[in-house]
Amino acid sequence: MKKVKKATKQEIEIIKKEFLTRYNQAVSELTYTNLYELLVAVMLSAQCTDKRVNIITPALFQKYPDTKTLAQANIEDVKELIKSCSFFNNKATNLLKMAQSVEENFEGQIPLDEAKLVSLAGVGQKTAHVVMIEYAGANLMAVDTHVFRVAHRLGLSDAKTAIATEDDLTKKFKTDLHVLHQAMVLFGRYICKSKNPDCNGECFLRDFCKSKEGFKAN
Repeated sequence: MKKVKKATKQEIEIIKKEFLTRYNQAVSELTYTNLYELLVAVMLSAQCTDKRVNIITPALFQKYPDTKTLAQANIEDVKELIKSCSFFNNKATNLLKMAQSVEENFEGQIPLDEAKLVSLAGVGQKTAHVVMIEYAGANLMAVDTHVFRVAHRLGLSDAKTAIATEDDLTKKFKTDLHVLHQAMVLFGRYICKSKNPDCNGECFLRDFCKSKEGFKAN
């Protein structure tokens, strides 16, 4: 990875303002109606597109509408319902374990607390943050491949891992992190794409771009 020129404080403020202005109403593209559905959708979305997850979840939620029913599910049935999702075997196992833990340890209520969320199977820091950002508007940052790529191309971070990049963005942006997370996801997904980024079209931050090459999170 080439060393990336860092954005200046003035550039960071302008980038932040642009994101907040253009994506002030941004929300997750995952389809859900409650905290349980959001958590399941986010767990399934790891290394899988939101579009694919939204195709999978209606049948899953119809058959298993809450942690109580999911905790008692037949794992082979869950695998069949989510088989078009990447790593469906591991995800099915984690979904059942997550639901069982919620029932056994949290009285059937999914906790909106980071430490408690990451105690659930299949829920790491990024998943916990995404859930808390989307459902509670928590002032947190979460770094997926889109956010990682955008952060490096704009010189907001030169860290080699997603966690370290998250730390850089949190320190530099400080506030409105929930909006900025969603903004960077959408910007990376539709404009600052890994391949063929729309540099000369829709990109409103091309003057701040520090790199012509894409980056990949570890």
